[in-house]
Amino acid sequence: MFPRVPDQHKIDKPLVPNGLGVIYVLFTTVYLFLGYFLGIAESGNGVSVPLTLAVCILFGGFMGLLDDWMDLKWRYKAFMPLIAALPLVYLAREYALRTAISLPIIGIIDFGEAYYFLVIPLLVMVVTNTVNMLGGLNGLETICPAIILIGLMALSPLSHLLLMLGPLILWLALAAFNFKGKIFVGNSGSFAIGMTIASYAVIADLKSSLLISIIPYVFNSSLILLSVFLFGKKAAVTLDGNKLVSTHRRSLITLITYQRPMTERQVVIAVSLLIAAFVAIAVLTELLW
Repeated sequence: MFPRVPDQHKIDKPLVPNGLGVIYVLFTTVYLFLGYFLGIAESGNGVSVPLTLAVCILFGGFMGLLDDWMDLKWRYKAFMPLIAALPLVYLAREYALRTAISLPIIGIIDFGEAYYFLVIPLLVMVVTNTVNMLGGLNGLETICPAIILIGLMALSPLSHLLLMLGPLILWLALAAFNFKGKIFVGNSGSFAIGMTIASYAVIADLKSSLLISIIPYVFNSSLILLSVFLFGKKAAVTLDGNKLVSTHRRSLITLITYQRPMTERQVVIAVSLLIAAFVAIAVLTELLW
């Protein structure tokens, strides 16, 4: 049913079903529509939180499918999430969501109207693309976003938590199969979960927690982009037997495996623990700051 692609980080390169992220997109859309009809989350001023979230996730999945189909260039993928930010901007204005962001050391920054038309689109664009860029290993593009989403949900009110409870359970099931190398979620999954995280953080007003949680993602993307733009070189790991190793430091993965052979699972666990550490910092900051 799903197209099969070779697992490049296995010696025998087995063919693995790809694109199962569409299951998450379809399930989440139906789940959120049911949430709307059952009145799980508030709706007012003609704007529905579940439907807005569903639209954003649908667009993320569509963008991923488009990328799988057409192999979009990064200059197009970078800005496409801005379209998905439009319903979020409308919802934020109608609900008069807080326009200030509280950051440790820096303090509170109130962006005013610029929050709606500048900060929200930038958040969506950065989060969606950075989540998509940290992948390529079994479990990496599913486990790490799940950790961030769990952290955000832990800080959310019950109504918002229920919005993502079902989708999170399904995503964790996909992550388990992905970690075992049984499936790939593909770009449809990585873009959709990135859009989920960004949209949910805006709706639940957890912007500060999101910014702290995605620091490893931003660091990874910065390394990749600097290597490409300044040196014209891409990050890559080499398969040495059953272990991965790199001879350069052009991404978070190659930094971890630089002259240090590690199995694929060891790398994924290391990155996941790093993400979990920043999520823990974000949660503690939100609770104590």
